[in-house]
Amino acid sequence: MAVQPTEHVSIGEVLAALRDEFSDITISKIRFLESQGLIDPERTPSGYRKFYPADVARLRWILFQQKEHFLPLKVIKTRLDEAPPGELPHDPDEEPSPPARKTERSRKPARDPKPERDAPAERRTPAATGSTKARSRKASVEAPKLPLDDEAEDDLAASVSGASFTRGELATAAGVTDAQLAEMEGYGLLHPAAGSGNRVLFDEESLTIAKLAAAFAAHGIDARHLRMYRHFAEREAGLFGQVIQPVMRQRNPEARTRARDDLVELARLGRAMRAAFLRETASELLAD
Repeated sequence: MAVQPTEHVSIGEVLAALRDEFSDITISKIRFLESQGLIDPERTPSGYRKFYPADVARLRWILFQQKEHFLPLKVIKTRLDEAPPGELPHDPDEEPSPPARKTERSRKPARDPKPERDAPAERRTPAATGSTKARSRKASVEAPKLPLDDEAEDDLAASVSGASFTRGELATAAGVTDAQLAEMEGYGLLHPAAGSGNRVLFDEESLTIAKLAAAFAAHGIDARHLRMYRHFAEREAGLFGQVIQPVMRQRNPEARTRARDDLVELARLGRAMRAAFLRETASELLAD
């Protein structure tokens, strides 16, 4: 991805640019690194992240340290903090990293990524429209213009993550008590990713769910009320599974890629449909 020093790209474009180099990179993981203070992308007035070349270089360096040197995030953050301002740490056995100078960023008004989202399919970037094969396969069908979340380029990407937490670490990271975490487990909101008994590990999705549950709790909605989201997600996944299973039975890489593209699109459509129903129903609550 060639980006001029003063240009910025969306989180989805960053994901597309780095995925070949780091197969486990996901939008959820990028957000997690931001939440841990390792990256700090600017935002547009409407809240979308803006990644400049310096941000992409910093993210690539972080991912490289995780992949090649297996460094924990605390060590990576320490090395970044100790580096000269605007530069990345340099290892003697590695090629020098390009300077990551935020002073090169343009201060002109940010472009809102939404217009590109609603642009005709032939003018969209690959990051916004999926694989070339998926685009050519659907070229004869005009895609509806839907109010989809620009940062939800791939709703399924968050299912792959390198982060893991013990129960105590998860409670601390989510800002909840052990009792609240146990309640979430008891009502089926949280499922351990590995281990059993007292030696279990949770993934990054569990952290997201725990944080959301804590936010709901602040409004008086506790874990037992949130089970409906889990149940609906399972039913929705079952429905989508019926759609892609015929493709998956072909058992070849191309078919698997096509099935995943379809599943991502279905997930995005489901998100938009739920939002539309909620807006329609919630508006009645405020009616006179």
